[in-house]
Amino acid sequence: MGGWDGIEEFVAVARAGSFTAGARAFNASVTHMSRSIARLEQRLDTRLFNRTTRSVYLTESGHSFFAQCQRLVEEREEAIAALSQHNEPFGLLRVTCSYALGERFISPLLREFAQKHAGIQVELDLDNDVVDIAGRGYDLAVRTGHLEDSRLIATRVAQRELITVASRDYISRHGKPMQVEDLSAHECLVGSASQWQFRYGQSYRPDGRWRCNSGASLLDACLGGMGVCQIPAFYVGEHLAAGRLQTVLEDHKPQDEPIWAVYSARRQQAPKVTGLVSHLRARLQALLDG
Repeated sequence: MGGWDGIEEFVAVARAGSFTAGARAFNASVTHMSRSIARLEQRLDTRLFNRTTRSVYLTESGHSFFAQCQRLVEEREEAIAALSQHNEPFGLLRVTCSYALGERFISPLLREFAQKHAGIQVELDLDNDVVDIAGRGYDLAVRTGHLEDSRLIATRVAQRELITVASRDYISRHGKPMQVEDLSAHECLVGSASQWQFRYGQSYRPDGRWRCNSGASLLDACLGGMGVCQIPAFYVGEHLAAGRLQTVLEDHKPQDEPIWAVYSARRQQAPKVTGLVSHLRARLQALLDG
């Protein structure tokens, strides 16, 4: 029995959600699919699917095995396509990013990329948590600020401005902080960042009655006069122009925060990854600057 025996059939059924649909996609009989997967389960000494008369679904072991097998199948398909299509981006491109950056900027750029390259399929997962991109099968993550995982390759694709603001109403009632230390006497609206950054390496750990990992909700609370917040500048431009918000601690404004395309070493030569990184470097900053 070869090393690939049953793996492609297993991936086809797991993708399709049934033996019948998997057999149709694989262009084989249901009997062939069932026997191939049964032999694979016997070789692995574990059950990959729970089967009933009405449904088939992956076991816990099946879920873990599927993530790895799907990557193997996709990488093989991409390697073949890269040779036959002269390094044209091809295959399923799985990307993860935070909600705000993803919805407003990365999603439109991924759409552009997919429209330019007909062989690309896109799956964008938005998550404010830092996920294990290799373990969960992502090709690329878009992240901001300081990076912790040195095993990953990071390419700087843009930068974003962080700005500290409060509403005109809040400042009229509570005054304007002039030094970073003054924030301890103010209500701070806390987003996904546990520390606010300022010039000369200064930082401040905010505390307050309002915490939310949604930038839009943080902005609403700030506009409602609930306190001071530090937030990416793209949220607040129109509100500053209209006078609804005012900047504070202008002399302590931090350096712009880097935005990274992050991927594993095994992905760095894939045309779909190198192509997307180039697209982000060419287009993202202009969108952020508006």
